Amino acid sequence: MIFARTLHAEWIKFRSLRSSWYTLATLLVVGLGITALSMGAAGADQAESPQDWDPTGRSLTTYIVAQLIIGVLGILVVTSEYATGLMAATLGATPRRHRLLAAKVVVATAVALVAGQVLMFASFFLGQAVLITQEVPNAQLGDPGVLSAVTGGGIYLSAIALLAVGLGTIMRATAGALATLVGIIFLVPALQGLFPSWMQGLFAFWPTKGAAAIFATVPDPAYPEPWLNLGGMCLGVAVVLATAFAVFLRRDV
Repeated sequence: MIFARTLHAEWIKFRSLRSSWYTLATLLVVGLGITALSMGAAGADQAESPQDWDPTGRSLTTYIVAQLIIGVLGILVVTSEYATGLMAATLGATPRRHRLLAAKVVVATAVALVAGQVLMFASFFLGQAVLITQEVPNAQLGDPGVLSAVTGGGIYLSAIALLAVGLGTIMRATAGALATLVGIIFLVPALQGLFPSWMQGLFAFWPTKGAAAIFATVPDPAYPEPWLNLGGMCLGVAVVLATAFAVFLRRDV
């Protein structure tokens, strides 16, 4: 019952912040806008390489930007209280830090999972509708691998949100956590070729690399087991969260 009260308090704080709703609105508007734009040249791309055509994966490419926006949401779940100076008051009301952070994690997970699934399904249906108007081969939700890609995409986005919660807890600053998140999901994959060979295996479970294979229905020879890749990423996120809990329990504020 005590945890339920803490959870309810965190939900009230989340929904009372305008930034939370602005971020969710941005996620849907920008995400669907990118889907519409990315489908614009679909006809030409399909004609150029019909054997590699993946209408599902094409409609879900919005995840590239969506993961950053939903990451901002996860960061703000923690850092908004540090920015306003309310974290000390929150810890005074909830002195058991593990309970407080666990409640924040649950709220972030629930919101990110719902928002991520809504965006993925909406992007899929919008993308396929655009393909129909262009008379380009499209996909149905019941086709092999489609539902798995769409639902897996929502799980991927919720994992990114949890990664952001961990980073926000460790760094206590929105700017620092966001810069680190950008480095993880964009900079490190771009520099993959610079890393030594013994580190290359990590990219099979890295965001925007191996874990992002979940968005495709056409098998990628480099990542033939997308759910295993996604599971590896989730394990990495769990390690970051465990570190965040350890740091949060030892700090004064």
